[in-house]
Amino acid sequence: MADWVKVGSAGAVGSGEMQSFGIGDRQVAVANVEGDLHAFDDVCTHQQCSLAEGDLDGTIVECPCHGSQFDVITGEAVQGPATDPVGVFEVREQDGELQVLLTEE
Repeated sequence: MADWVKVGSAGAVGSGEMQSFGIGDRQVAVANVEGDLHAFDDVCTHQQCSLAEGDLDGTIVECPCHGSQFDVITGEAVQGPATDPVGVFEVREQDGELQVLLTEE
């Protein structure tokens, strides 16, 4: 089962920026890549640092702790030390809200 969850207001994440949102006990990051929004788990699979606190270069986010890099579209780890991907989610702006589609774990 999946539900759209409001995480903020539409336009909350500016172009080239990332922001982390708490949804229950989960942290989800939203990145704005040239107007396209991408949502992913805001926890590096290496040592659980916040990816939203890292750097965004195109579709690649770099973890601020040890430099692991992930593709924000696929979640794939493209540079270590992390080897496991991060989860990715659908994201949309609707009715003035920023919403993420979360699936039950």
